[in-house]
Amino acid sequence: MTNLPSTLNDWLALLESRHAETVINMGLERVRAVKERMRLQFSCPVIMVAGTNGKGSTCSMLESILMRAGYKTGLYIKPHFLHFNERARLNGDMASDAELVASFNAVEAVRGDTPLTYFEFTTLAILHLLAHAGLDVAILEVGLGGRLDAVNVIDADVSIVTSVDIDHVDYLGGTREQIGFEKAGIFRTGKTAICSDPVPPQALIDHATEIGADLWLMGRDFNYSGDKQQWNYGGRGMRRNSLAYPSLRGANQLLNASAALAALEALKLELPVGAQEVRHGLVTVELPGRFQVLPGRPSVIYDVAHNPHAAAALNQNLGNMGYHPYTYAVFGSMHDKDIDGVIKAMSEHVDHWCLCTLPSPRAATASELAAKVQMIQPDQHEKTVNIFDDPAQAFANAISRAGENDRIVVFGSFLTVAGVMAAQKSALH
Repeated sequence: MTNLPSTLNDWLALLESRHAETVINMGLERVRAVKERMRLQFSCPVIMVAGTNGKGSTCSMLESILMRAGYKTGLYIKPHFLHFNERARLNGDMASDAELVASFNAVEAVRGDTPLTYFEFTTLAILHLLAHAGLDVAILEVGLGGRLDAVNVIDADVSIVTSVDIDHVDYLGGTREQIGFEKAGIFRTGKTAICSDPVPPQALIDHATEIGADLWLMGRDFNYSGDKQQWNYGGRGMRRNSLAYPSLRGANQLLNASAALAALEALKLELPVGAQEVRHGLVTVELPGRFQVLPGRPSVIYDVAHNPHAAAALNQNLGNMGYHPYTYAVFGSMHDKDIDGVIKAMSEHVDHWCLCTLPSPRAATASELAAKVQMIQPDQHEKTVNIFDDPAQAFANAISRAGENDRIVVFGSFLTVAGVMAAQKSALH
């Protein structure tokens, strides 16, 4: 192909059109073949993070702490909210269009007639970008599952599985044991394998044992304790005391922070990090859309909780926020999610549902969501359910009705949060 796209937007449009027919194509043979032709390898430690929930938070904490310690970091994280560039970060900054275009060209130059999905192609491009950036450490977030995810063509020095819960049933299976096995696919023989799920599936433990990975389990090999003011990490051979709570709010963040500190303990010879850097890194970490409370009134909270496990954590976090007369929920979801489970987990706190249809063929319609809400929360006094064509309209309705002491929680699919973020951004300009 001689005339390749010259802009990032044109490249993304080409990939979307080219791979419309290959939605998710399981198996790593094609990705591995192209990776070999690209001679893609990392000359720095690689930390890989999988899990149902908590992946992004754990990656961001690692990035923040390691940057404070003076290391040059590279991060692959997904999906993105407003710009594709958010997926590739160098020292905390988004990769430029030019860097991404060069890496897309590098994949295309050797791909030949090997078909790659949009996700596989962009993953190889971002891995190429990071591998050539002169990094001290690369942090890679795994997408769906683990074993068959395109990121897994790289061998990590430390692999983390944050939590194992039911999600993506069509691809990963319907039990925690099946999903645990898929996630454990990122573990490597002789390398550190960390699981911060307090109740790890036996299949994950068995797989780690079978391949001879060095498995670190929460509660056995590392742990945390704390009071209202501060918390402590205890690992196999390292304690870190009097730590500040992470700036990311929420019930599960100490599990995620402990996994990050276990990874740093495992890499203490290659990437030594001092107590001060850990404290600063945790206090300054930022991650959009994870129990993100915006300044101003009424309170607006963004959270990409789209499965029952994440929705239960969001519900708990809402309960810890103090009194608000009414809670408005702007909610949109993909069809294949456990929507009933998410609504049940959130119904305790939501008074007014503003339901929206998302811009994806996989989305549930607002009317379908409304039928589910009405089944789970039958006509209760003062509770309302309204439907909208998109997240921006749903949010505009919530803002128009909410009092200054109320709160609006925008949650569900990434597309729900991204739609509201984009609308608010254009309102500012």
